[in-house]
Amino acid sequence: MNILHMRYAVEVAKYGSINKASEKLLIAQPNLSRSIKELEAELGITIFDRSTKGMMLTLEGQRFIGYAKNILKQIDNVEKIYKENAGVERKSFSVSVPRATYISDAFAQFSKMLGEKPVEVFYKETNSSRTITNVVSDNYKLGIVRFAENYEKYFTALFEEKNLKYEDIVSFGYVLVMSENSPLAQKEVIHFEDLHPFIEIGHADPYVPSLSLAEVKKEELPDDGERRIFVFERASQFSVLSKNEQTFMWVSPLPEDILKRYSLVQKICPDNKKKYKDMLIYHKDYKLTELDRKFIAEVRASTSECIDIYQN
Repeated sequence: MNILHMRYAVEVAKYGSINKASEKLLIAQPNLSRSIKELEAELGITIFDRSTKGMMLTLEGQRFIGYAKNILKQIDNVEKIYKENAGVERKSFSVSVPRATYISDAFAQFSKMLGEKPVEVFYKETNSSRTITNVVSDNYKLGIVRFAENYEKYFTALFEEKNLKYEDIVSFGYVLVMSENSPLAQKEVIHFEDLHPFIEIGHADPYVPSLSLAEVKKEELPDDGERRIFVFERASQFSVLSKNEQTFMWVSPLPEDILKRYSLVQKICPDNKKKYKDMLIYHKDYKLTELDRKFIAEVRASTSECIDIYQN
């Protein structure tokens, strides 16, 4: 379809007249009339009813002009964006990650390093399946995938199949976090049986692709708790933990400033023997940028502050 002819049709519809539209467009009337007829023939519809009173839109024509206006608006916006940024070097950074506070804390530190030059940054928190899709198909340059360690062979085989490079970030066991006013916070040692009267907060989208929800729950949730609150956005979890003393959550160890900010306490539960792993992924043919390396360095520094020291 000729975009120019589409513009002509929109102008004719606006003025209701070939003569007025031709004056506005600075095009000869016969040429404009021929362009409209060619457009109608190409689409197989009649856009205008012609009469001595002018050019009136048919029902099909009204529908077409509505589509045409939206298309032309998008084209104009694209042209405007690229003309305004012509010759401007714009850096970009994108990463898809699990909902982990040590990573978001690292990202906050990384954001201070962006400088003053034009830059676009995309930070997506989601599950492992979506992260892999984001890196393989949706133009995210980096991803961090979280999984139970007993799934490592499955994931590394999947990464190889998808032509992804992968690097260990950290291995860890989940800790318990709760309000400092929670009865759990007063216990020297917390066992699974101590958790039964309380409400567990868990992320509602599973980490592991291609497994049933029942299997995921078995692997990702350490016990068979009967009361759970599933959250889909991470910000709410700390508010609920802070305000509701009957709640707890299994997490990778949190930064001290987050614990203080929300008046939380984190404790090890010796009954929970499961280990988890966070792994960096990116395309094998992708060359890490300076921004990528800075972010990765901040993530590794954050593991030392939040996870390695706490668990060692």
